Amino acid sequence: MRIAICSFVAGVAWLQCRAALPTWSALAFGAALLLACLVVRRPRRRIPLLIAGGALLGFGWAAFLAHGTLADRLAAVDEGRDVTLVGTIDNLPYRFEGGVRFNFVVERVIGVTIKVPRRVALSWYSGLRNKVAAVGDVQPGQRWQLTVRLQRPHGNANPGGFDYEAWLLEQGVRATGYVRADDGNGQLDAFVASPGAVVERVRAALRARIQAALAGRTYAGVIVALVIGDQRGIDQADWQVFNRTGIGHLISISGLHITMIAGLAAWAVSALWRRSFFTDARLPLRLPAQKVAALTGAIVALLYVLLAGFGVPAQRTLYMLSVVALALWMGRLAAVSHVLCAALGVVVLLDPWAVLWPGFWLSFGAVAAILFAGHGRIGPPPAGPRGALLLAGRTQWAVTAGLVPLTLLLFGQVSIVSPVANAVAIPLVSFVVTPLALAGSLVPGPPGDWLLLLAHWTVEMLAWLLRQMAAWPGAVWRAPAPQAWVFALGLGGTLWLLMPRGWPHRWAGAVALLPMLLQLPDHPPVGGFRVTAFDVGQGMALLVETERHRLLYDTGPAYAPGADGGSRVILPYLRMRGIGALDGIVVSHGDTDHSGGALAVLEGVDAGWLASSLPADHAIVRAARRHVRCGAGQHWEWDGITFDMLHPTPASYDDGHLKTNARSCTLRISNGRRTVLLAGDIEAAQEAALLERAPDRLRADVLLAPHHGSGTSSTLAFLQAVRPGIAVFQVGYRNRYHHPKPEVYARYGAIGVERLRTDEAGALTLDFDTDVAWRSYRTAHARYWYVR
Repeated sequence: MRIAICSFVAGVAWLQCRAALPTWSALAFGAALLLACLVVRRPRRRIPLLIAGGALLGFGWAAFLAHGTLADRLAAVDEGRDVTLVGTIDNLPYRFEGGVRFNFVVERVIGVTIKVPRRVALSWYSGLRNKVAAVGDVQPGQRWQLTVRLQRPHGNANPGGFDYEAWLLEQGVRATGYVRADDGNGQLDAFVASPGAVVERVRAALRARIQAALAGRTYAGVIVALVIGDQRGIDQADWQVFNRTGIGHLISISGLHITMIAGLAAWAVSALWRRSFFTDARLPLRLPAQKVAALTGAIVALLYVLLAGFGVPAQRTLYMLSVVALALWMGRLAAVSHVLCAALGVVVLLDPWAVLWPGFWLSFGAVAAILFAGHGRIGPPPAGPRGALLLAGRTQWAVTAGLVPLTLLLFGQVSIVSPVANAVAIPLVSFVVTPLALAGSLVPGPPGDWLLLLAHWTVEMLAWLLRQMAAWPGAVWRAPAPQAWVFALGLGGTLWLLMPRGWPHRWAGAVALLPMLLQLPDHPPVGGFRVTAFDVGQGMALLVETERHRLLYDTGPAYAPGADGGSRVILPYLRMRGIGALDGIVVSHGDTDHSGGALAVLEGVDAGWLASSLPADHAIVRAARRHVRCGAGQHWEWDGITFDMLHPTPASYDDGHLKTNARSCTLRISNGRRTVLLAGDIEAAQEAALLERAPDRLRADVLLAPHHGSGTSSTLAFLQAVRPGIAVFQVGYRNRYHHPKPEVYARYGAIGVERLRTDEAGALTLDFDTDVAWRSYRTAHARYWYVR
């Protein structure tokens, strides 16, 4: 069984790495091979059939579900149309500054005959953006009539970044959009009963209870996450501390919390059931207390997992507890490895997209590491406190060491302080904060408020300690995501290291980890340079790399409070590459689509200097270690690559009437053979000034389209002076400015320029040496859900 389940999971993972979906042949062949196992008598001959059959069955099953989900789509011609829908609120809405987001299950379309996917994700903005004064008070289970504007799922596509399109696919959301101003918008029914609506309404009530009791408190979002699993209220800065100290897995309803609550419930019911023997009921004679305890634990675990939003770690725990409860109920004890494999199989069977997320591998990997480290040990640990500490130490060692290869592969970093931080945080969060938070959210009135305040105070003290640990210079070890052979060597070394005492040369396992830990980031060859244009939506952000230096040009937009291109795109990419420092940052000007991520980048990595056209009192300038004002004539050289600042002129800073676009830092980079021109948001007047002042410095092989291809830039005279072979347009999908303008885009094509768009290609990597070679992330990392 274990072989078949592992092969099934491998088959599912195999499909998720493909660019196209297969036919149904894989499903049929897999089922046929598994059926053939029934007539094969020799176990050794069954193994190849089990492996092949399980893999093909997993491959086919995932393809079958993907076909069905992808078929529910919005037609391209219907994107951007206003359509009136009637449906119900399907999840726990998330309120943010300026609006609310929620999933909407469509029941019918009013007025037009178009196909709208069954489940859509909507944002309802307040203020001028939506031309309404306030958003509706949406709650789970309500039925509403709403006029919306929809588009097909689209997310930023970057190496090391979050795959928003895959996440929407897993949620069954096949269109996104926002609510439009309309007199017909309104609530039709206060509650439409369904099991899901009941669960979400309970979650909403508990969240409201906690937020009311902890109004204005810094870590109210952490308490909410521990009670109902909703992590959206936790600040990005707090997540950075939790991840640097390696305790991020605790800030949710984790497997440990579920097991603890289920175990307490099972123990309490079992004790009461056994004591009923001394009453007239004599319940143990009707049903053994062991079976009642198993059933109670499974039911309580299910209820708690429903409150958690059914995340993968919670699912894994639920299925493992359910298998154990079933085995106890049937009087058949199962090996722990069988229980783990059964849970693994059920998770992937119900949710084939779970294999795409780090939490899946870390959750099952942690349990597997504990089981492997405990295999072969003779006898239990000593009794008493010493034995408990010894067991806790072994478990922490197994998890810490066992997850090093996976953590480096998935995140490009390992927390060095994690063992110490977890030794403090695990007992505190699991046995103090979580019980207090649960009790406080369920107990009404002041007693419940006091419990919640005590839980918050405990988290506050813990967070203070974690911040001190996260600030240590060596708190995190960074390395590039390893190649396949380096990862395999490190994984083998980890298994060797976790062998029981007496295993020969266990230290050799640590040696096998060194290639993974000591990797250095790759770099362009001598005399060459590389430019990575990130897919940040409607904004700009490019990383320029020479042999030994790195420069970031612009930092992407600000999406929402606490969310920006720096934290969402740039920093994950740098961590994946193992890059912990930048030699310089250029923020071309102050518009938020160029400077929105700067503070996050300055906080997340070391930066030698920052050049910008920002005023001296700007928050970004104050946060920089060293600031230089951009000015035409600035020049420097790194590793044989020349950098020339062409604009703005020093005199432009004296003109208070100029727009910020007019002072965009314009940078020319060349290795003497190939050149790129980064033009920021300059417009026609600045292009004309450059043509007059430095016409001989404009020639470039690659041009970053000025102002994203707006109608006020990219004049024909400027393009003829630059004569680029390639133009890069950093634009957002269906952006509200309609960049690039059709006439401007056509102008580039008319003079034979190859046009590359980040909204279509994802992140673009351009290598400059004797020639210019480029590749797009969506092509190099093609997945079937990218097919539009």
